[in-house]
Amino acid sequence: MSHPHPDLGTPPPLAEGGLRIVALGGLGEIGRNMAVFEHDGRLLIVDCGVLFPEPEQPGIDLILPDFEYIRDRMDDVEALVLTHGHEDHIGAVPYLLRERRDIPIVGSKLTLALVEAKLTEHRIQPVKVEVVEGERHRFGPFETEFFAVNHSIPDALAVAIRTSAGLVLHTGDFRMDQLPMDGRLTDLGGFARLGAEGVDLLMSDSTNAEVPGFVTSEREIAPVIDEVIRTAQKRVIVASFASHVHRVQQVMDAAANHGRKVALVGRSMIRNMGIARDLGYLKVPPELIIDSRDVEALPPEDLVLICTGSQGEPMAALSRMANRDHPIRIAEGDTVLMASSLVPGNETAVNRVINGLTRWGARVVHKGNAKVHVSGHAAAGELLYLLNVTRPSNFMPVHGEWRHMRAHAELAALTGVPRDHIVIAEDGVVVDLVDGRARLAGAVSAGYVYVDGTSVGDVTDFALKDRRILGEEGFISIVIVVDSATGKLAGGPEIHARGSGIDPDMFDEILPQIERALESNAADGVADAQQIRRVVRRTVGRWVSDTFRRRPMIVPVVIEV
Repeated sequence: MSHPHPDLGTPPPLAEGGLRIVALGGLGEIGRNMAVFEHDGRLLIVDCGVLFPEPEQPGIDLILPDFEYIRDRMDDVEALVLTHGHEDHIGAVPYLLRERRDIPIVGSKLTLALVEAKLTEHRIQPVKVEVVEGERHRFGPFETEFFAVNHSIPDALAVAIRTSAGLVLHTGDFRMDQLPMDGRLTDLGGFARLGAEGVDLLMSDSTNAEVPGFVTSEREIAPVIDEVIRTAQKRVIVASFASHVHRVQQVMDAAANHGRKVALVGRSMIRNMGIARDLGYLKVPPELIIDSRDVEALPPEDLVLICTGSQGEPMAALSRMANRDHPIRIAEGDTVLMASSLVPGNETAVNRVINGLTRWGARVVHKGNAKVHVSGHAAAGELLYLLNVTRPSNFMPVHGEWRHMRAHAELAALTGVPRDHIVIAEDGVVVDLVDGRARLAGAVSAGYVYVDGTSVGDVTDFALKDRRILGEEGFISIVIVVDSATGKLAGGPEIHARGSGIDPDMFDEILPQIERALESNAADGVADAQQIRRVVRRTVGRWVSDTFRRRPMIVPVVIEV
């Protein structure tokens, strides 16, 4: 079983006739999905998504794939294929198109509509290629074939990529719901046909590889949602992903059944459901929807609100309601339904929101106490089924954290894929498919690119470290005036502190130590401002550490006269 190694170097040129695959995101993490395929000097990209920041990344809005690997080869890109419309697969498309605006964007009707709405905000008009399952399209040396798959958003696709190097099947995100809401089954017959043809490399969704059995059907959630709305005494506030059309449909149907009006809350929820409604994916009963500004005019027992914030996102509607920072105020007797699963890493934020809502008297219904959500990702039984149907010669788990990918690799081995034909890669690791065999060939840069407001890529890991220190320990600034010729102290020191938790009067203790250190420095003939700053930082840092066991950011300011 091949796996990444720290000694992987720069990959050699791709062997003639070979196929190279480089994931720039999505391996070892949930999000930022992006895979680059290279063949015959041309490139095909599958997905281009974002990763959402964690608490230790303060101030960051989004995390993008690093495009450096392909930045000088944008003219070689034949197309960008999008498997479905979730942010972790389409969120970085506007940033990729800043590099080259006319890259053809390939996807289903709903996926392209969601992307186009996003690109409009960036003032980019995309070149679109709409596809449906069962179609084949050629992009340079890549022949693509598309297959219907179930997921927690309509119109999801898997893509088979044929080249002279072999046949690769990339599943995208999928599950095998046998009773899907829209009647659109995962195309097991098509996958079996590919298996008979010969799949040289299977790249398959690993998110639920540790979960045994099969995922519950989406239809089993509807009666639970209906019961929650039927028994609610006052308002029902449903938090869901802004792209989960099927879940919103279930909520709307239940609301209509019990004579309640529905208001959509949150810009992304209103935008996405508007698109889904216009394209016919969301069926809205007449006069069901009201404007969120009109909710106070109706009795609470006649209302259902659908909003974002199921993952505890600080700026989402539900989090702001929990913090009493939203026009809609949670009241005693309200019911909050969190109709989604937890994305790994969001547990603390979600629990904080649940506690905040409960504090104001809401009853909170979530996956932990009711069957109000099913995963959009195939469990181990479904993954085994796919492996047995496609019978791949080589296997590469994708879309998942390390534990998910390793569990998926073990499933592949159980179905008979030779262990030395199973490749576990991470972001930036180069995998070459040559002569029917997938092998690691090297590694390229694939780090995080941070979006902070309008800044893209300007924030570094060092800057984030500084932000964490400032947030956790505060800072101390020391202003001194020195003679530029001799380095002798001419004024100060003057100390200012914020967030350090140290009594300002305590700084009187360190002033003589700073003065002695500077006198010693000047006696040695040191007048360089950089070295003076270093001496001050070291002196104050040692005192703070020894006296208070703290490590604030220390910022010496040297004024030369």
